[in-house]
Amino acid sequence: MSKSRKMRPLLPALLLLLLCPCGAESRSPSRPSFVLVMADDLGIGDPGCYGNRTLRTPNIDRLARGGVKLTQHLAASPLCTPSRAAFMTGRYPVRSGMASRSRVGVFLFSASSGGLPTSEITFARLLKEQGYATALIGKWHLGLSCDRPADLCHHPLSHGFDAFYGLPVTNLRDCKPGAGSVFASGARLLVWAPLQAVGAALLTLGALRALGLVRVPPAAFLLLLLLAAAPLAALLAFLHFFRPLNCFLMRDRDVTQQPFSYDRLTQRLTAEAARFIRRNAERPFLLVLSYLHVHTAHFSSPDFAGRSQHGAYGDAAEEMDWSLGQILDVLEDTQLANNTLVYFSSDHGAHVEEVTAKGERHGGSNGIFKGGKSNNWEGGIRVPGILRWPGVIPAGQEVHEPTSNMDIFPTVAKLAGSPLPDDRIIDGRDLMPLLQGRSPRSEHEFLFHYCNFYLNAVRWHPRGSTSIWKAFYFTPKFTPQGANGCFSTHVCFCHSHFVTRHDPPLLFDLSRDPRESTPLTPETEPRFHDILRAMQEAADGHRATLTAAPDQLSVGNLLWKPWLQLCCSTPRLACRCDKEAQGPGATH
Repeated sequence: MSKSRKMRPLLPALLLLLLCPCGAESRSPSRPSFVLVMADDLGIGDPGCYGNRTLRTPNIDRLARGGVKLTQHLAASPLCTPSRAAFMTGRYPVRSGMASRSRVGVFLFSASSGGLPTSEITFARLLKEQGYATALIGKWHLGLSCDRPADLCHHPLSHGFDAFYGLPVTNLRDCKPGAGSVFASGARLLVWAPLQAVGAALLTLGALRALGLVRVPPAAFLLLLLLAAAPLAALLAFLHFFRPLNCFLMRDRDVTQQPFSYDRLTQRLTAEAARFIRRNAERPFLLVLSYLHVHTAHFSSPDFAGRSQHGAYGDAAEEMDWSLGQILDVLEDTQLANNTLVYFSSDHGAHVEEVTAKGERHGGSNGIFKGGKSNNWEGGIRVPGILRWPGVIPAGQEVHEPTSNMDIFPTVAKLAGSPLPDDRIIDGRDLMPLLQGRSPRSEHEFLFHYCNFYLNAVRWHPRGSTSIWKAFYFTPKFTPQGANGCFSTHVCFCHSHFVTRHDPPLLFDLSRDPRESTPLTPETEPRFHDILRAMQEAADGHRATLTAAPDQLSVGNLLWKPWLQLCCSTPRLACRCDKEAQGPGATH
């Protein structure tokens, strides 16, 4: 029999294999997996690839060498909760009601009723609809429940994630015994001031009675003592119960450790992320790895404690870098690296006001940039941004165009084959043309910088120009005078006497003055008024696209509601359990 006749029976089978895409879809380069890594409070001046020479970040640097480093990557807000809402939805947080009108711009209690509305669409929901396995590991900070503890309407599993393992709120100083309290200034105002007033009244009445000038019944002294004891008892109870009620670990919908233990916590989160990748190696997946590092309270395992040149902050940052390295290694071991888009960033700039009573700096570095967390100077919003996809995104490149963490939403959606929602405005832009060099310009001609609910500044990168204009309508009053932050209040606030308003707005050209040190004037910039006029028109046009949304960070939504409290034990206020020792499946 001739060779051609031997091949004839194989032709139909070969044609079938060529025409049928069965089994190939999950590994197609057009449908990559995604590992989106978000640090907490990490400054752009912290990683080595952004210029740090004393903090060791070999794995962040390794990621940058293998991909694209964004040098003007911007958080949509300089605070955790609104920035993460924008990252998840690709929309300015003011559109979803995740921008506060009060001083408090983030969730502090697990039993608050506010959170990311169920009407919002996250990239996790889009990818789940496309058949992706989805998981969020680490910090959520976008709310839990609405009306009942079991409804978990704001929980990650209600927003498109198949699995969740981590903290529903955030890591605070109050979560770690001996690390201090974020409520210290509030306690001074609400407790110590009344105590001083009552104490002064007691002393005054006692002196008047001793001098025989007035007759004071003993009941009056007893009443004053009770008045003094009440706020003090309330404070002690609050501090005692805050940790178990708010600092707990969840696996999916179950509380597994309350309060959570810092013991090898990063290692536990890393192991969970590695298991998720290995478990889903044969299908496309989305992993959001949201680190607790480097938000205070700082913690690190014995392998990293005391090893860095930057105290507790440096130890935490270097442990986080180790964790990222473990995830990159798992991608290599499973031969998934070439079909996985990895993104690394921070939710906003470093918290420069984090300094201990002993003078130890617990905040990071924002490099040459002014300000930090909670304000819209460049140090508060310009963050690390690294994307790697071997063979698709050119390695070792730098992109200096303005980009936003909102851009991840449309980028991920398009690569996964999902259409964008057509019933709402998406503020992010697809990054792939810029990352692959198919477009030299960012699609963001204008970006709008919010301080909570309030439009704080406008950024304009005109077409055909190298200038990047930034105009501030108001700026925070740094304290003490000459400082690089709001040290008297620990964070900067967005209204009232805490800000200085500018009319005309303060104008900078970041291409010439990235430190924002010298505002331009009509004398130093001939086009001063024309530039501000164009930026005002853009701001007015942007405002016209906004529709009213329920305020998720209103005082009513922020307050602790006992009936919403999640608790893994009885009595309810005790809330103590540890199911972690039983292994990952203990609660299922």
